[in-house]
Amino acid sequence: MSQPVKTRSQEIVAELRRSIEAGELTAGERLPSTREITQRWGVAMATATKALSELQREGLARAVPGVGTVVAESAAPEPPSANHTRRLQTTRRSQPDGALTRDRIAATAVAIADAEGLSAVSMRRVAAELGVATMTLYRHVADKEALLLAMLNAALSEVQLPAEPPPSWRERVEVAARLLWSAFRAHPWGAAAMSVTRPQPLPAAMPFIEWMLTALGDVPGLSDDREALFTAYLTLINHIRGIALNIEMEAEAEALTGLNNDEYLETQEPMLQEITANGAFPVLASLFTSDEDYDLNLDLLFEYGMQRLLDGIASHPEIAAHDRRHPLKRHRV
Repeated sequence: MSQPVKTRSQEIVAELRRSIEAGELTAGERLPSTREITQRWGVAMATATKALSELQREGLARAVPGVGTVVAESAAPEPPSANHTRRLQTTRRSQPDGALTRDRIAATAVAIADAEGLSAVSMRRVAAELGVATMTLYRHVADKEALLLAMLNAALSEVQLPAEPPPSWRERVEVAARLLWSAFRAHPWGAAAMSVTRPQPLPAAMPFIEWMLTALGDVPGLSDDREALFTAYLTLINHIRGIALNIEMEAEAEALTGLNNDEYLETQEPMLQEITANGAFPVLASLFTSDEDYDLNLDLLFEYGMQRLLDGIASHPEIAAHDRRHPLKRHRV
């Protein structure tokens, strides 16, 4: 009886599987990206994506945000040594409890989140990285929520405002906003961890908040209206945070699919052109037929939105003024 013919994606999976099982690709080592697979095996992007997804389904690979698809630890072949398990268990030497501090625990958790995303952070994982028992951490941080606060505080402590503020209120706001944006760029998980509706008590954030409120307070009309002042501040913060949410989401999507933003849009373009081909959406259709590609740039979106918000604040300082007769004036989130 003849064997069924393998598809191209199955052939790619089989070849990569052999490399993993032979130890040629080791645990944590990055697998070829979808683009590299298309070039090496001469297949379509969809086939490359399917191959990487199958390796993940088999438990041979895992996605790491910001890195790509790597060989899973469980896929690494066992060496023939009888002492292998014991060596693994003693790789990390236990640290005395006295060496632990809240700052060190937070720094370790931040490093994990930066490399693998916030979902990878747990008390057990942090303890393992530090080489201590999980319960030891609770002497320094009460729970996972306290750990998250410590992480945010550590990340925001990197926002170092200049000793000499620029002369104009707008320049001062721009400086602070760009520093916060840079912090989110360095720590993509930070935007999702930070809440606007339920603000967290973060000592490291206080100098930033005071700087922003003081700068906005120099806008004519805002200094005398505390509600308008704080509304302007929250609007700016939520703009920065809202754009920054896409940083980690895009990193996770790229790691999961192996496709960057441009590659993903290439796979969707035929379907989008089909949807807009009936002439009902002429402006939208022109984006897909134009010779000039639109460069979806988060840094540009952040800067453009910030400048337009500042234009509005400068022109309309009464942004928080309300019609006192409107019944929905003070709705809650």
